[in-house]
Amino acid sequence: MNLGERLFELRKTEGLSQEEVAERLSVTRQTVSKWETGQSTPDFDKVLPLCELYHISTEELFTGEKSDHSEISVSEALNDNEESPEEIALKKQQFREKSARVVSIAVFIYIASVVVLMIGIPVLQINPIVMSGIFLLMIAFATAMIIRHYMSKPKFPDTPREKKEKSLKTRVKNIIGICVLIIYLLISFLTSAWHITWMLWIVYILIREIVNVIFMLKEGKQNEE
Repeated sequence: MNLGERLFELRKTEGLSQEEVAERLSVTRQTVSKWETGQSTPDFDKVLPLCELYHISTEELFTGEKSDHSEISVSEALNDNEESPEEIALKKQQFREKSARVVSIAVFIYIASVVVLMIGIPVLQINPIVMSGIFLLMIAFATAMIIRHYMSKPKFPDTPREKKEKSLKTRVKNIIGICVLIIYLLISFLTSAWHITWMLWIVYILIREIVNVIFMLKEGKQNEE
């Protein structure tokens, strides 16, 4: 039995007319007729829809033989790969918990780097260049931790509440950024201590990450309720 004859038999088994098949696959009745008479073969993008329509696997469509997994239709296989809302919620919670740990460690390193810089030069009398290098390395390490973590974030569909929370978090961060910029410029112009005031941006990063932790804890609490 060739492909055309097989398509004809499958359609009859499902009790469908050529018009009904054509409508479901968004093709013309003549196209379906040509498939069944062997004048043409289905385009690649019509193979899966045909398998779903006739509840068979692609192997069965082309060979007429059922594979070990042929009792599972294409649509069922696709549905099996989809995660349930409960699984998605669990993965989101696990990612939030991991994010809280990563961000907390990064914030600790940021604070520690400032403390080390403040103590190392005036108290321990360590070479300023060496201390500056240590400071920058600690900052770079903490930043790399955060970037690496969020680059590996799985893509989850956002709920309306999560979209609202993200919008609010973005606004809060923007407001904080504007305030820090104003304070930085004001202090820098008044004191001309540009070599010191740049550290305000370290404070800005700390505040941003603290905001991230607060929102993550808030999301986790809402999910538990």
